[in-house]
Amino acid sequence: MDKKQVPISFTINGKKMTRQVNPSLLLIHLIRDELKLKGTKPGCMEGECGACTVIVDGRAVNSCLYLAVNIDGKQVNTIEGLSTVERPLHPVQHKILEHGAVQCGFCTPGFVLSIKAIGDECVEQGIVPSRKEIAKELEGHLCRCTGYVKILDAAEDYLAHPILQNSSDHG
Repeated sequence: MDKKQVPISFTINGKKMTRQVNPSLLLIHLIRDELKLKGTKPGCMEGECGACTVIVDGRAVNSCLYLAVNIDGKQVNTIEGLSTVERPLHPVQHKILEHGAVQCGFCTPGFVLSIKAIGDECVEQGIVPSRKEIAKELEGHLCRCTGYVKILDAAEDYLAHPILQNSSDHG
């Protein structure tokens, strides 16, 4: 039995959109299959690996567990939304590269978006998280290549001065 399509309106990477979606459609499938934004990676499809992480209204979420209908009226950011012609790499991405915190790159978009969301929250609260707090926040991410140390180094470096890092943020 085919479920009725539901209208949703949302903003993704700064672009307002309206779509008709099946109420059971997962956000990852809307992003990848319908919107053709392939930076969001399908990993475990169980919310355990973090590869599919996107930001919804400032919070990092696993798009493999998040229903697309739930973005109605919300702002969504994917990895593609962090770049502009003027700034091809976001400061988080610069730190990831500086610290050599990427190998195959499959998990990188999820880590980048989670670190950005942590940074945005830190700016809002006026805090700088400890390395232990950063590691706790990133627990939902799996990486088979790097061993996490360099990812934590990059995150810690980025989050050490979140106000400076995010002062030119746009996404």
